[in-house]
Amino acid sequence: MENRPVSRRAALRGLAGAAAVTALARASAQSAPAPAPMTPASSIRQSVCKWCFRNIPLATFAPAVKAIGLESVELLAPSDYPVLKQAGLVCALTSNPVAKTPQGVEVGGILKAWNRVEHHDTLVEIYEKRIGEVADAGFDSLICFSGNRDGMDDQQGLENCVKGLQRILPLAEKRGVTIHMELLNSKVNHKDYMCDRTPWGVELVKRAGSERLKLLYDIYHMQIMEGDVIRTIRENHAYIGHYHTAGNPGRNEFAPADVQELNYPAIMRAIKETGFKGFVGQEFVPKRDPMASLQEAFQICAV
Repeated sequence: MENRPVSRRAALRGLAGAAAVTALARASAQSAPAPAPMTPASSIRQSVCKWCFRNIPLATFAPAVKAIGLESVELLAPSDYPVLKQAGLVCALTSNPVAKTPQGVEVGGILKAWNRVEHHDTLVEIYEKRIGEVADAGFDSLICFSGNRDGMDDQQGLENCVKGLQRILPLAEKRGVTIHMELLNSKVNHKDYMCDRTPWGVELVKRAGSERLKLLYDIYHMQIMEGDVIRTIRENHAYIGHYHTAGNPGRNEFAPADVQELNYPAIMRAIKETGFKGFVGQEFVPKRDPMASLQEAFQICAV
């Protein structure tokens, strides 16, 4: 995705070179067994975050993803949409726009975003443009971030986020695009990030007062911050519009089960039981064969 922090880029250094991985993706697309057809009654709709597989060109990655059985590649910019459509995929969660304020501060990413009123004018401008681009492409979901605390009280940040997001929600409602505020951990990966607890995010959605604002519940991040994932999902599913996966610790594959602490089949069953109709995005950084790992994750989550 756009403007992801260095820690995520660094996590990818162990992947094979681009040429080798590209060849591997082509082979996977040709040889992967066709999964059983997915239906809303029997499985979870699945997507995958492209940044985790960035050494594989999108034009190669998209058909390989389609062959596995996923419906989407996400966290992509408008320039990538035609490639997805050619492969018969959607972008289940589109990337955040970024721009510099008149003062030269880059906003829209994880570090500086909606919790500061001085960023709102720039954010409103770039988000209204992106909402239009997403809707025009026939997609319906867009990510956003709170920004870091930088000494700000959480209550003030909450009020500021509500104030800013309410400026773009009328257009989001009109165009049928849901804005998703991502929950991230501030303990390991994103120090000082404000939207780092489910109760804070739920209160944000409640105060904003629009069906077009939901939470992106990242299972990996919230396992680090809170644990108690299944109970949290069951109690707060009405405020969640999208999910992300990864194994913890490490943000890598979540199989075999004895290498990490999250029970993904049980979590997926809990999500399914809430009646969830949206997408679960695979957001793990593969340490093994990338496409084989993605197929394995798909099968684990296809409960």
